[in-house]
Amino acid sequence: MTTFDSRVGELTLVATDTGLRAVLWPTEKEGRVPLVEEITSMLEHPVLSATRSQLEEYFRGERKEFDLPLDLRGTDFQKSAWLALATIPFGETATYGEQAERIGRPNAVRAIGAANGRNPVSIILPCHRVVRANGDFTGFAGGIETKRDLLAFEKRANGASVQGVLELV
Repeated sequence: MTTFDSRVGELTLVATDTGLRAVLWPTEKEGRVPLVEEITSMLEHPVLSATRSQLEEYFRGERKEFDLPLDLRGTDFQKSAWLALATIPFGETATYGEQAERIGRPNAVRAIGAANGRNPVSIILPCHRVVRANGDFTGFAGGIETKRDLLAFEKRANGASVQGVLELV
C-alpha cells in the first residue's frame, strides 16, 4: 500500500501479489472496498510502481488506457460491470443503460449503478465516465466535483471543448 499525490487529491494505492486491488479516495467511505489480508506493505511493489507511473502519465494527458494486472474481488456481475468500464473511451461518457447493454444485461441498470459504486479501482476502470440517461452526473466515490474535473480534464486532453461537461451539473 502506498499513497499517490494527484491532481484530484491523495489517492491510496493498494496491491496484492496478484495485482492492483484498490485506488482509494481521500474521502473514502469505510467498507466501500473490502480489503484483504494479503495486501502488500512493500512501498515499491512492482504493481504499485506501475500504477503510480501510469497514473502520472494519465494526469499528464499522455495515457488514455491503463495496462495493469488487477485483483478484482466481487461477484461475477460486479466484475463484468467493472471490466465493461474499460471499454468507455477516454474523454467520452456512457450511460448506465449502455453499460448494462455492454454486459448483456439491459434490464440491470440499477445493479450497474450499485456495482459502479463499489468499483475498487476508480480511474483505472473509469466509472467517472458513466452518467445518467439524461446526461446528469450521479454518485462517485471521489465526489461529484472530482467526477466533473476528471471528465473535463479528459476532454481537454482530447482537445475538445469542456463547456458541455461543465453545464451538466
